[in-house]
Amino acid sequence: MENIQQELLKKLSDESSINEIQSYIKKVMEVRGFNKEKSSDKILLLVEEVGELAKAIRKNESKLGIDKTKEYNYSSIESEIADVFIVLLSICDILNIDLFKVFLDKEEENIKRIWLVNK
Repeated sequence: MENIQQELLKKLSDESSINEIQSYIKKVMEVRGFNKEKSSDKILLLVEEVGELAKAIRKNESKLGIDKTKEYNYSSIESEIADVFIVLLSICDILNIDLFKVFLDKEEENIKRIWLVNK
């Protein structure tokens, strides 16, 4: 199983598109046996991962207190962002959503909006 995942990962590069990464995640989820999960289960996992990201960010804010005895349990912000991205892509796969396409569509909407910025 590890060899299959390594081979799939080697096909990605710095120039890989979102669609290529989404395809990779689909294949890896199948290899890991996560391809049968429901979107409702995945959204709970996404919320969990966002919570871990929030904790990692809070850990790095020096003005906020953390339990120093548990600091080794905390993951890096980068690692947690990657987890959020992976779960998001797996949700897209379950729901047959082309993330790149919906991103472009949404940005077309956003461009037409008038954004008020606090100054």
